[in-house]
Amino acid sequence: MSDYLRATVTLDQELALKTAAVRLARDFEGVYGTETIERFLHTSYDQFAGTAKVLNFLPLLAERFAKQRLTALSRVEGKAHDGRPAVLFLCVHNAGRSQMALGFFEHYAGDAAVGWSGGSEPGAEVNPAAIEAMRERQIDISGEYPKPWTDEVVRAADVVITMGCGDACPVFPGKRYEEWVLDDPAGKAVADIRPVRDEIERRVLTLLDELGVPARR
Repeated sequence: MSDYLRATVTLDQELALKTAAVRLARDFEGVYGTETIERFLHTSYDQFAGTAKVLNFLPLLAERFAKQRLTALSRVEGKAHDGRPAVLFLCVHNAGRSQMALGFFEHYAGDAAVGWSGGSEPGAEVNPAAIEAMRERQIDISGEYPKPWTDEVVRAADVVITMGCGDACPVFPGKRYEEWVLDDPAGKAVADIRPVRDEIERRVLTLLDELGVPARR
């Protein structure tokens, strides 16, 4: 955690971060030590501190993001790999297209695959109209949050789906990359997002079929 942020963290947030570190240490016992876990937790906190609208949720966001990053790192380093395919969905703000894609992916894949999402310039919140459009399909993405991509997450992914982030999207050798050309739902009404949502669903189902992952119905 930066010196500036360390000075601005409230006592409640500091306690929440310590509690989060204990949970993460339990989750990654025998895989990563306290120093690594705290470093990932604090750098994850830094990622959200400048954009979070509700500061009380910062420790929770940091914990969730740190857990994702540590899980990815363990796959990259060969410390933990269960054989499930991992897919990363990327767009610019991680607020619309990539969040809807992840929502469909997790809905249809269940525990048979791993899904992540990220953005080159993460927004402050997930697009409310995208949340509503997904709710129409009985998929709740309201608990998601825009986040950046990180090297360990990209390296851990078997497939990287990009949606409009262009040269800002990371490129690593040996990965399968696909660019999905889709309209950006930012600033659009729910009615205008539905066609984008439906196209994303179609592509996710095709991707799962190509990966040999049965889609739950």
